[in-house]
Amino acid sequence: MAEDLSLNGPDNEDTQKDKYLTFHLAGENYGIDICYVIEIIGIQSITEVPDMPAFIRGVINLRGKVIPVMDVRARFKLPARDYDDRTCIIVINVDSTEVGLVVDEVSEVADIPESHVEPAPRTSKNSDNSYIQGMGKMNNRVIILLDVHKLLFSNEMQRLIQSDGDEE
Repeated sequence: MAEDLSLNGPDNEDTQKDKYLTFHLAGENYGIDICYVIEIIGIQSITEVPDMPAFIRGVINLRGKVIPVMDVRARFKLPARDYDDRTCIIVINVDSTEVGLVVDEVSEVADIPESHVEPAPRTSKNSDNSYIQGMGKMNNRVIILLDVHKLLFSNEMQRLIQSDGDEE
């Protein structure tokens, strides 16, 4: 079921512009910039790791490489649900860090030009929409476009990544 989407490289820079991998999560449509996506795999056995935040489900072994897995539902404090045959792991690479993102269902690669992206609504300065890059308009739908840097490299995640190599 693995679908290789590694299009990284200078030749593909223009072909990736304005392209987002869209997916469903708790009945909403989300998207991440396709340039970060390595591949999509079906849900598989996740090894739990002690003393991790609730949204880090554990790690998987992907062709000999150990990759942490984040449940995006848990990251957004959405109600949990059982994984099923539509549940996928989107493997992304951000700043040389590979992470698997568990989502309810992958939808499609969508073309959302910059002119169809609006800033995220601000409800208050303490609002937790810091993971949102913008709101993409596509036909009659709104796609919540995620900022993968903020999703992965918030203060909490940064501590996890730094402590990975710091054995005391």
